Amino acid sequence: MALEALKEEKSLAELAVQFDLHPNLISKWKRQALNGLVSIFAVPKESKNTRDYEAQIKQLQAKIGELVVERDFLAGIYKKV
Repeated sequence: MALEALKEEKSLAELAVQFDLHPNLISKWKRQALNGLVSIFAVPKESKNTRDYEAQIKQLQAKIGELVVERDFLAGIYKKV
């Protein structure tokens, strides 16, 4: 119903008669649909999952740094032997 109203191919009065509903109800649903569609396509704010993901990336980058230092240290020892 709300999608039909959003298409604006028919007037609210025509839709009200077709679906046996009050025009105000159709207007309300149309408004709610517009607000809901905006939130669906809006850029999401930072969530807990995003923070967890970023923390995990930092942790993995630190581990990579440790492994690189360890590898370079061991490579230096083996060159001397």
